[in-house]
Amino acid sequence: MKAEYSVENEADIASPALLLFSEAIDRNLRRMIEMVGDPKRLRPHVKTHKLAPLIRRQIALGITRFKAATVAETELCAQAGASDVLLAYPPAGPAAGRLCALMRAYPETRFAIITDHAAAIRGLSVAARAADVTIETYLDLDVGMGRTGVRPGMEAAELYQSIVTAPGLKAAGLHAYDGHLHETDLAVRRQQCEEAFAPVVKLRRSLEGEGLAVPALIAGGSPTFPIHAAYADRECSPGTTVLWDFGYADKLPDLPFEVAAVLLARVVSKPSQNRLCLDLGHKAIAAENPLTSRVRFHELPEAVAVMQSEEHLVIETPRASEFSIGQTLHGVPKHICPTVALHSEAVLVENGRATERWPIEARARRLTI
Repeated sequence: MKAEYSVENEADIASPALLLFSEAIDRNLRRMIEMVGDPKRLRPHVKTHKLAPLIRRQIALGITRFKAATVAETELCAQAGASDVLLAYPPAGPAAGRLCALMRAYPETRFAIITDHAAAIRGLSVAARAADVTIETYLDLDVGMGRTGVRPGMEAAELYQSIVTAPGLKAAGLHAYDGHLHETDLAVRRQQCEEAFAPVVKLRRSLEGEGLAVPALIAGGSPTFPIHAAYADRECSPGTTVLWDFGYADKLPDLPFEVAAVLLARVVSKPSQNRLCLDLGHKAIAAENPLTSRVRFHELPEAVAVMQSEEHLVIETPRASEFSIGQTLHGVPKHICPTVALHSEAVLVENGRATERWPIEARARRLTI
């Protein structure tokens, strides 16, 4: 097990627990800045950690722009002192009204939203006029993922023009997420990314050629971060890079980040000679991946998960006899973002000791608005 995952006072920590390693987080943040060159070009996604202390830590390093997936995350950013927050989720239902309420409650923060449909643009315009605010709006582009966004082209240009002319809205630029591009080979990933973004660049030039301002292009996520970082005309919005996980570490060996979030679990039963039962059910770790690849234990890299329920994880290992009831294990999740959302708090580890407990406030869907 890596030395930095050891916690001197872990006997005082109830399990399962999410441990955050302060020094590793700082190194990841500094690497992000080094890769992009200027912290003002970073717009990290807070969905990974949902933590006000981490937002404030990034602000202290000069990162003032953030990206959020929920209204609660957006509000958390404002509470933490962020000067610029993008709600990167298409508005539906009361979302536009809640965003307007945030704008009125936190006037010192610049808020923005994405959209990809004429009906959504009309809805945003109605909400903005009713609240007497101006909503900065990015056109969301689909560069191949097929989840949200409109394909760069004539329809996209028309929608952008609609944003420009809609009362209560201000065109803020373009947003394009390429989460489908995560090839292990960096050269292949780079080629795919450049091909996917060629129409985006063309659209931006076309809009500007027609006299329309396109102030910003927010591009990519963690896998394509080093590619977009090389283009000075783009804001980069990695998320997982702050905490990292073994899913990305295995798949993207070119990225220089280290695991800064680990799950503390304990042996609660030894049901057979080669089995250990741990207190790490799927209420404590993201369960969207196959059972055998949800978590990797540093003490038992050869262990195989064979059963998981709400509060239990059963693993098989020929070394089961070496472990006693109550003994701790440290597991790295394959996917850290949804894992964080399962915990009400995180335990900060500094210099090998647990020092603070941070409430994960934005795991809730609503804070105050």
